[in-house]
Amino acid sequence: MKTIIKESFKKLVADRYLLVLLSTLVLLALIFSLIIGLSIHTSERQLISRYSAFGITHFYFDQWFYALTFLAFELVAAALHLVVSIKLLNEKGHYFAVLFAWLGIAVVTIGFVVSITILSLRTLL
Repeated sequence: MKTIIKESFKKLVADRYLLVLLSTLVLLALIFSLIIGLSIHTSERQLISRYSAFGITHFYFDQWFYALTFLAFELVAAALHLVVSIKLLNEKGHYFAVLFAWLGIAVVTIGFVVSITILSLRTLL
């Protein structure tokens, strides 16, 4: 197991483009998590957590700590995309690893946009 990790790390360092992409992914996830974490405010008031056009009430509410799941999503999504990209580099090659790293950047960015939008809905009511 130790040798597999060392070999994977050597391949990653040899592939500078993928290393920069994965570093960017981790950096974006940390920055977005920090922004989301600073946007969460504790209160007794319930916050809008989701919207549905199919129910009687269109807005559904949860407590403030529900917003912590957005923060956790950013970190977990970045970590999983990092690990899978390194695994793809070993198994399938450079092309699929880079593709999955770009997909990870897109997922983290879309998650950030969605979470900031939901957190900004607290001013709606």
